Amino acid sequence: FGFNEHHQNEIINYMRFARAKRTLRLKTIDSCLQDLKDSRLVEDTFTVDEVSEMLDGLQVVVRGEVDTELLNTAHTNVLLLRQLFSQAEKVLPRLQSDISELENRELLEQVAEFEKTDFKSGRKTNQEISRPKLAPLNEGGVSELLNKEIGRLQEENDKLKARLRTLESQATGALDERSKAERALKDLQGIQGEQQLAVQSQEVSSLEDTVASLQAEFQKSLSAKEASQRDLQENLVSAKHELLRVQEQLTLAEKELDKKFQETAAYRNMKEILSKKNDQMKDMRRRLQK
Repeated sequence: FGFNEHHQNEIINYMRFARAKRTLRLKTIDSCLQDLKDSRLVEDTFTVDEVSEMLDGLQVVVRGEVDTELLNTAHTNVLLLRQLFSQAEKVLPRLQSDISELENRELLEQVAEFEKTDFKSGRKTNQEISRPKLAPLNEGGVSELLNKEIGRLQEENDKLKARLRTLESQATGALDERSKAERALKDLQGIQGEQQLAVQSQEVSSLEDTVASLQAEFQKSLSAKEASQRDLQENLVSAKHELLRVQEQLTLAEKELDKKFQETAAYRNMKEILSKKNDQMKDMRRRLQK
């Protein structure tokens, strides 16, 4: 991007922060999906209403997570701009931004390429990057103020380094004390080791018996559930066969009833009357045509 090394490192820090937040939110969405699988997908078949209900619930959760992340990203960017503007107002009265450049596809592709190459191969970690907040300008009075601020920050940095050395020495002493305590603990464990081992063996045996009992009960309940499912499936198949047989019998009965009705005297008489009426209608049409 044509920045100096400090600004390059600042961009790397922000991109690391954004990637960490993005990864965390994706893990949250994966957790929502896994919760749905574990809590709802416990049967072999579902109705359309049940699937629709599960998808609606998942939509609400995922929509809330994405909305929260987008809102948090916008607020985070506002805080970042606040820091930059507050620093810039000390040297420049106004800064301007071009919102249209935020959707520049070429620049966005450059950022993506930067994340793949320079960002992954950054030489400095977050702790190794110095953080002066202001950069000197060529103006006389402002440059002097900035130099004073940088000097003050360097003094604070020296004080922090001295404090860090003190903390390191204290940490070294604490590590020595910890090593002594661990050796003393090992000696004490050597004395009480056999008794603790016997107690632990009993506890382990008890836990193993409990686990074995639970596994047996679980296997028994699982076998009973599988047997019940098989019975239900067999009953369902037999019920379908019975339904088909009854439908076939109803069809045959309807045909037989229709056949018997056609053989009745009333049906024959009605048919003859209709035939005579049709003949009369034909004769009347011929006479009308003449």
